[in-house]
Amino acid sequence: MVEKVSEGVITVFAPHTTTAITINENADPDVPRDILKKLDELIPQRDNFSHMEGNSDAHIKASLFGSSVRVIIENGQLLLGTWQSIFFCEFDGPRTRNFYLQF
Repeated sequence: MVEKVSEGVITVFAPHTTTAITINENADPDVPRDILKKLDELIPQRDNFSHMEGNSDAHIKASLFGSSVRVIIENGQLLLGTWQSIFFCEFDGPRTRNFYLQF
């Protein structure tokens, strides 16, 4: 259960090596689609990687984005830009995943 926080900072953290947390535009669904399309062009799933599990592309993509974000809370609201949202990025799923919040 998360209690209401009126002022402070929140950290959103994903404890997985093939997921990421990022902030980007959420007003136009083409933006996330374009990002994923370009990521797949730059880092294809099958690219003669050495990692035996077969998900090196997911590890690389997750490393590019990072595992956490911090956002200011003001007057009980996340202080994000007009079009911004926090995204949980799954690069090797679907799988059961967790994320953590700290205020």
